[in-house]
Amino acid sequence: MRTVAVVGASLAGLSAARALRKRGYDGRLVVIGDEPHRPYDRPPLSKEFLAGTLGEGDLALERDGEELQAEWVLGTRATALDRDRRAVRLADGREIRTDGVVLATGAAARTLPGTDGLAGVHTLRTLDDARALRDELALGGRLVVIGGGFIGAEVASTAYALGLDVTVIEAAPTPLAGPLGADMGAVVSALHTDHGVRLLCGVGVKGLSGERRVDAVLLEDGRTVPADIVVVGVGARPCVDWLHGSGVALDNGVTCGSDGRTSLAQVVAVGDCANWYDPHTGTHRRVEHWTGALERPDAAVATLLAHGASEPGTPRPPYFWSDQYGVKIQFVGHAAGADSVTVEEGRTDERSFLAVYRRAGTPVAALGMNQPRLFTRWRKQLAATS
Repeated sequence: MRTVAVVGASLAGLSAARALRKRGYDGRLVVIGDEPHRPYDRPPLSKEFLAGTLGEGDLALERDGEELQAEWVLGTRATALDRDRRAVRLADGREIRTDGVVLATGAAARTLPGTDGLAGVHTLRTLDDARALRDELALGGRLVVIGGGFIGAEVASTAYALGLDVTVIEAAPTPLAGPLGADMGAVVSALHTDHGVRLLCGVGVKGLSGERRVDAVLLEDGRTVPADIVVVGVGARPCVDWLHGSGVALDNGVTCGSDGRTSLAQVVAVGDCANWYDPHTGTHRRVEHWTGALERPDAAVATLLAHGASEPGTPRPPYFWSDQYGVKIQFVGHAAGADSVTVEEGRTDERSFLAVYRRAGTPVAALGMNQPRLFTRWRKQLAATS
């Protein structure tokens, strides 16, 4: 294996490049990214960067003096993977011949149909998205966030702190019920109402109004919510369209084993585009979290360098965090399938507690609000017993 291409230049791609060098790969390393930027940290985009307290230089993921001896091919996207020629084709006409491929193309924010070209409507996924939204928030006004997930909630929290009038619209009856369960989802999403942010649940969005610029959000129940700025936070889709016809099995992303291997030899997948097999649940799942993009590439690279002969791995329980309205929210494990959740420390009404999810009496997940020390102990315990 003399040439490896890492397709994707965000955290997962950078982590894969680092793992390759750490594991002794000394051949040609090509890192391909569709954005013109070097790898940067995404979590601050909806928080400190959006608030203006963190600059672009602070987002850099590469360490001072770090040298991976890589060729960086930025500002052009991959358009095809030719398995016969063992090559990655690029939008600018170039072709990278390779012996091994790490797929790390991530995911793209979902949009609302019919909103193209309407000023004041934003998604938040990239640095360029965050720049545009930050400039608009600085003008103040009425912000409507469509989608009560973590990204939408963080944008709402940041905008509230900046003095905007904020409304959050969530189609589901309870925000965050998917990742946290209905009971704890209701507790966490109550942070909005605690701070005077309007939260409208159980109603879908029919469309937006405005000729050149958005002026309102139209709800399916007939209500109209005035808006100067709209942020659409309705999830993300894996960026895998370019792989159709390549022979890579696709199903809600790239279908992988528990070690990142795909249906094609010498091709592994990591990050938000990878639908890894999870031995904890017996199902495939995409883990769209920072820690997954940081940790899992090492296992995938080990598989790649071993030519697929490595033992299947057992990923650590997924972990993520969120900062909203001055509250630190941390979660580890799998809420789905838990048959109980109990508060072990603190009080939910004080927004400072530690809750443990159990299945048949066995802990499977933990949620903390402003309980970092106790949460860390539970995270270690869950990792040790997984």
